[in-house]
Amino acid sequence: MDRLTSMAVFTKVVATGSFSKAGRELGLSPAGVSNHIRALEDWLGARLIHRTTRRLSLTEAGEALHERCARILEEVEGAQAAAGALQEAPRGRLKISAPITFGMRHLAPVIADYLLAYPGVAVDVALNDRKVDLLEEGFDLAVRIGELPDSSLAARRLATSRSVLCASPAYVERHGAPGEPAELERHQCLEYAYRATPGQWRFSGPDGEEVSVRIRGRLTSTNGELLRVAALRGLGISVAPTFIVGEDLAAGRLVPLMPRYAPAELGVHAVYPQGRHVPAKVRSFIDFVVSRFGHEPAWDACARSGAAPPAQAARARARQKKRR
Repeated sequence: MDRLTSMAVFTKVVATGSFSKAGRELGLSPAGVSNHIRALEDWLGARLIHRTTRRLSLTEAGEALHERCARILEEVEGAQAAAGALQEAPRGRLKISAPITFGMRHLAPVIADYLLAYPGVAVDVALNDRKVDLLEEGFDLAVRIGELPDSSLAARRLATSRSVLCASPAYVERHGAPGEPAELERHQCLEYAYRATPGQWRFSGPDGEEVSVRIRGRLTSTNGELLRVAALRGLGISVAPTFIVGEDLAAGRLVPLMPRYAPAELGVHAVYPQGRHVPAKVRSFIDFVVSRFGHEPAWDACARSGAAPPAQAARARARQKKRR
């Protein structure tokens, strides 16, 4: 039998002074109550209760056990109340992992506003572009961008980010703008090291067909912000997420290339350990992020405003065609 339940039955018998009264309050038969008391006595190897036709009395062992049972059950009740409170209202320490650039550019202000909205929660944020092991490293959730491999983690989509093939106007002036994926083989390409297909870029063509091309370049990095700086300095062409280059596209510092060929969209997800009872701090944070990013995140809206290539890019492309 469950010893904790037997202890609760025992303390109820002592409180009511009756097996039958204790049974009625606990929803047990007198025989069920007796079974619990007998199980405790067998476990301890001592008699706990003297029973007569008129009254019950505790043995010396029974008195000692009753005192301890009362404390144990009080502690258990307090622990249960505390755990229940954590499920009902967001409180406690929330440990989050997120990519460096996305965390700094877009998650930081959301976390700040979340802390203002939920004063009972403390947040630990680790920014790292590697994929952490949530269970091994003690994270409550991680923000991940791109394809999610099959795993034991639960996931919820926070937002979507488009990717754009782009370069600086200066690079396009010097080297021309590719019109088809195959032309990328002649260009310097800035490579993200954690891409699912290293050394290969994939696009969706005008008719929806998938087109892949091998790329080469002098710079590879695990961080998208570093590649953004390289693109701005005219070092090559990048397939960059709009959450990194949206403002640059809108301002014309970078120009979109090959508009008929679209890189795959990126899903921004929160992943967290699966279970029937997700802590309120995790649920509330995910809901808060979803509400802030909205249907079209600001970075995508910003990028769309700069979708048309500037005049210098068009002129460079025309010159390239004349040279052929």
